[in-house]
Amino acid sequence: MKKIILVLSAVLIFTSCGNDKKQQAIEIALEAEIVPAKEYPTAINNVFKAHGGMAQWNAMNTLSFRMDNKGDIEVHTIALKSRNEKIEHKNWSIGSDGKELWVLENESESYQGNALFYKNLMFYFYAMPFVVGDDGVVYTQMPATELEGIKYNATKISFEDGVGYSSTDEYIIYSDPASNQMTWLAYTVTGNSGKKSDRWSYIKYAEWQEVNGLQLPKKLSWYKVEDKKPTIPKGDRTFDTVTLTEIDIDTSVFTKPRGAKVVED
Repeated sequence: MKKIILVLSAVLIFTSCGNDKKQQAIEIALEAEIVPAKEYPTAINNVFKAHGGMAQWNAMNTLSFRMDNKGDIEVHTIALKSRNEKIEHKNWSIGSDGKELWVLENESESYQGNALFYKNLMFYFYAMPFVVGDDGVVYTQMPATELEGIKYNATKISFEDGVGYSSTDEYIIYSDPASNQMTWLAYTVTGNSGKKSDRWSYIKYAEWQEVNGLQLPKKLSWYKVEDKKPTIPKGDRTFDTVTLTEIDIDTSVFTKPRGAKVVED
């Protein structure tokens, strides 16, 4: 979000009161910061409000959560403004400090994933719907859509060129028309191909939990897809030990440790 900073430069005021008083100098410096509220289309703004509001989200600086992926435990810590991140697993760690992406393995070849692709991936799913309040996002209201026999409001999310890891990725947020709470997320994955995809995946936001005035996921369920619609669950991620705070985390948390390998783009 753009900030307009008004700085009143130092003003020297000199006064003199006869021979008995010395010249006095008073330095006045005033810095005022004004952050204009970003305007969103009504439909997506209603979703933000149902989850606690963008103002509350923007006041937060650090997010951490513990994720259970079929018994495989990861702890994710994110600096929300910079999106620097550290992911800790019993066998490996991944971190990004804004300059370098690194992987530290406790044993050789213990990390078998794509660190570049995984960077911020689960954070992005977890921090829905708030992450689509970022700059460079394009919102398109779509017709109401029926999923599992229930009709939902649908807002398509796309990105301006150059935004994010892959600006050709697309999302659709499906929200309950009565509560405006997000229920489903459809998404495409295009990687670095530079081409849009018509292959949609689906996540059901099955359970929510309140953390510091915001609704954040407690359980996500990935679904099998037939004819571009979700059918049956195929895997869950559950989240606990969630902290969300206004406190800035020390940047050293994300610094590449000794023995870690830098991941090249």
